[in-house]
Amino acid sequence: MAAASKAWWVRRTLDDFGDLCRYRKANAALPPATSHRVVFIGDSITESWGEGDPTLFTHDVIDRGISGQTTPQMVLRFRADVLDLKPAVVHILAGTNDIAGNTGPTSLEAMENNIKTMVELAQAHHVRVILGSLTPVARYPWRPSIEPVQAILAFNHWLKTYAHGQGLIYVDYFTPLDDGHHGFKAKLSVDGVHPDPAGFAVMSRLARQAVIEAQSAAPR
Repeated sequence: MAAASKAWWVRRTLDDFGDLCRYRKANAALPPATSHRVVFIGDSITESWGEGDPTLFTHDVIDRGISGQTTPQMVLRFRADVLDLKPAVVHILAGTNDIAGNTGPTSLEAMENNIKTMVELAQAHHVRVILGSLTPVARYPWRPSIEPVQAILAFNHWLKTYAHGQGLIYVDYFTPLDDGHHGFKAKLSVDGVHPDPAGFAVMSRLARQAVIEAQSAAPR
């Protein structure tokens, strides 16, 4: 990460840790929710998904990803960017930036607790939950000293187990994007971390199936 970009990111984080201001105007401008509204909350993968495959975010499917965010930041904005939008379904894809250390050292337990918090908030408001697995990463370009593979595998295993135990929908994005060595397939990624349009097409197919399943399920 370039020095200027890093300094800007640090200032932004200190000023508004959860980046609650990011979507404030967009949220206020939304029309009333339909009975099938879906909100995707996540980090840069979710944020750039709208550009990588804009066809996914139509018919009251709303993108609320913020680049660089970690799970504690998403917990802070979960009410403003998810619950207050009154969705029927929320898609949560979060955790890779925690492993990268974007907001400091963390642990798998802390990440798990943040996911649980978001899920419990959603369930308390009768919002059906989709949990997405982390996508493969062999190295983070901005944190080359970190070896993320084992942490990603462990977190994905926990996500799957937790989702099944809670009756949530789990989407395995990792397997179809895996290059066979737990890295991101080069032909589906721009940098080994973020999908390219072909990678997003793979993810969108899985996401659409999950959304259909969630929308057809009885509310929790």
